[in-house]
Amino acid sequence: MTTGIKQSLFRSYIIEEYHLKSEPYYVPVGDEIELFEAAYKQKIPVLFKGPTGCGKTRFIEYMSWRLGRPLTKVKRGRKKEAESESQDGQNLPLVTIACHEDLTASDLVGRYLLQGDSTVWIDGPLTRAVKVGGICYLDEIVEARKDTTVLIHPLTDHRRILPVEKRGELLEASEGFLLVLSYNPGYQSALKDLKHSTRQRFVAIEFNPPPPEIEAEIIQHESGVDQDTSTRLAKLGEKVRNLREHGLGEGASTRLLIYAGKLISQGVKPRRACQVAVNWAVTDDAELQRSIQEVISSIFE
Repeated sequence: MTTGIKQSLFRSYIIEEYHLKSEPYYVPVGDEIELFEAAYKQKIPVLFKGPTGCGKTRFIEYMSWRLGRPLTKVKRGRKKEAESESQDGQNLPLVTIACHEDLTASDLVGRYLLQGDSTVWIDGPLTRAVKVGGICYLDEIVEARKDTTVLIHPLTDHRRILPVEKRGELLEASEGFLLVLSYNPGYQSALKDLKHSTRQRFVAIEFNPPPPEIEAEIIQHESGVDQDTSTRLAKLGEKVRNLREHGLGEGASTRLLIYAGKLISQGVKPRRACQVAVNWAVTDDAELQRSIQEVISSIFE
C-alpha cells in the first residue's frame, strides 16, 4: 500500500548556498594553486585560458573547496562557536554561470517579475555571489555579448562594486567575493574575442593538457582503468594533438580520454571506445578520422 508521499529524485540548491563538501580530485601541473591563492588573498580577478576539457572547471571547484572555511555555528543559549563541529562542509559558495550569446545584463544582475498584482525584484546569480561573498565563475566569457561583459568592470578594480541600475543601487562585494572568467583561445574570432578593456582587469592563468605521466594518472583515477591502459590513452591524446599541424581544429582533451577509459572499464573494446569517444568526437573530416584511427590501431594492437 502506498502512503502517497512523493520521494524527491533530485537535489536542488539555492545557487549562492552551493558549496563543495568533499575535496574534488585535482592534480596540479605547475604553480596554478599558489597563483590562485595569492590572487584570492589580494582580491585580484582571475582569467583562465585554455582548450576545452583541460581542467579549468575542475580547478575552480578544487580551489573553491580549498579556500573554503568551516561554517560557524550558533547554539541556543551559548556564544558563537568558531569553526567547530560543522557538518555542512565549506562556506565558500561557487556560483557558475555558463555564458552564451543571449546572456543579458538582467540575467546576471536581476530583474523585476510580476507576482500577482505587483512586481518583485529577483536577484541574478552575479548579484547573489556579490552579496554572499562567493566565487563567481563566468564560463566561456567570450560567448557573452560585449555590452553584458562591461557591467563586470566595476567589480574588477579597487571599487569592487556592482551597479544595479534598475534599482538605483550600488552593491559592495562581500569580503570573500572573487570574479573568475574562463575562455578558450582556440574559439576566438573577430566577432568573439575578449575586449582589451576587460582582459587587462585580470591576471591570467594558462591551462594546457598535462604531461603524459600526469595525464595517465588522471585517466586512471577518473575512469578506473589499469595503469597500462591509462598510459596508452595518454599516448593517444599526445599523438592526436600533434595532428593539429595537419588541419585538426582541436586535439583530444583529457576529458575525452577519460570517457574512453570509462567505456573500456565497462567492457567496450579499446579500439571501439577510442573511436567513439575520441576519433568521432574531435572531427567530422573523413581523412582526419582515418589518420586518427590508424593512430588508435597502432597503440591498441
